[in-house]
Amino acid sequence: MSAQHPTVVLVHGAFADSSSWNGVIERLQAHGHTVVAASNPLRGLSKDSDYVRQLVRSLDGPVVLVGHSYGGSVISAAAHGLDHVKALVFVAAFLPDEGESAVGLSGRFPGSTLGEALHPVPVALPDGGRIADLYIERGTFHEQFAADVPEEITAVMAATQRPVADAALAEGASAPAWKDIPSWVLVATEDRNIPAQAQIFMAERAKATVVTVDASHAVAVSHPGDVARLIAEAVRATA
Repeated sequence: MSAQHPTVVLVHGAFADSSSWNGVIERLQAHGHTVVAASNPLRGLSKDSDYVRQLVRSLDGPVVLVGHSYGGSVISAAAHGLDHVKALVFVAAFLPDEGESAVGLSGRFPGSTLGEALHPVPVALPDGGRIADLYIERGTFHEQFAADVPEEITAVMAATQRPVADAALAEGASAPAWKDIPSWVLVATEDRNIPAQAQIFMAERAKATVVTVDASHAVAVSHPGDVARLIAEAVRATA
């Protein structure tokens, strides 16, 4: 492998944007890591993964690809067959096998309360079709998504959340990169979106290196140091 240091590419999930990585980015950059925070379109799994794949293909040298939540499904598909992606890091995230969806995996184990917290907004498409954009209700956002983050911060997060198309969460995954690329998983034990039991199941299936953090789904916001340390561990393993 090249001696060049990997570029860390961060991919956010649903109900968030790239600013959710700010604390992680600050810590990684302080230790000399090159970081790119991708803007995940949140329109459909195949579309989103192709978008991230094109970004990753544009980068010179090795890459460590990191995904939070639904972003885990995206990075697993995006990295498939890309030789310069040397590690995958899943942060309170989905690691779907082929054909599995985020909806199916989150409902496989008890504990998710996301469904009852969602507010769907019908959206007309240019081709005449219709989808539903899913938001988390502002009144429940703090407890549902980021219970260990101060409420003055989650109020802003709720107002700036990016919706995910309902079809994106229901779309089955393509062949997963975690079967071929070394993976690290951070399990958020107090997650109300993806039950911790589901995260552990997926991590064990992928034979990933696992750490657990007593945190909400928004662990990158509440515990950026833990997330940055795991990413740095994956970076070191590529050297």
